[in-house]
Order: sequence, then structure tokens, then C-alpha cells
Amino acid sequence: MAKIMSKRRIDLISGAAGSLLLMIFIIGLAESISSGAAGFWGGLPFWFIVAFSLGLVWYDFWDSCVRKK
Repeated sequence: MAKIMSKRRIDLISGAAGSLLLMIFIIGLAESISSGAAGFWGGLPFWFIVAFSLGLVWYDFWDSCVRKK
């Protein structure tokens, strides 16, 4: 029989994939805002929000999937 993957491994794979997809989407959104009508200086506050939000996403991924409890 096929070996079933553990819950921890499934959490790691799905958490990393979801976090990576969210990161790609948000960075693409921030880049399009900065290169559009807002310009670099108009999009700079949004970049700070993006950086902070992605930090929270990766911390949550580490806290819920990677860290040993």
C-alpha cells in the first residue's frame, strides 16, 4: 500500500504553497500600483503595508507549520 503523508507534511506543503501564492499576488499588486498612476512615491506607503503583511503571513506559517509545539 502507498504510504500516507503525515498531517505535518501536508500542513507544510499547503502552507508554503498558499503563502507563496499570496506573496506573488500581493507583490504583483504593489508593483502595478507603483508603476501606474500613483508612481513610486505614491505607492511607497502601500509597499510598507505589503512588507508588514507578508511578515505576518510568514510568521504565521512558521508558527503554525514549522515550529515544534
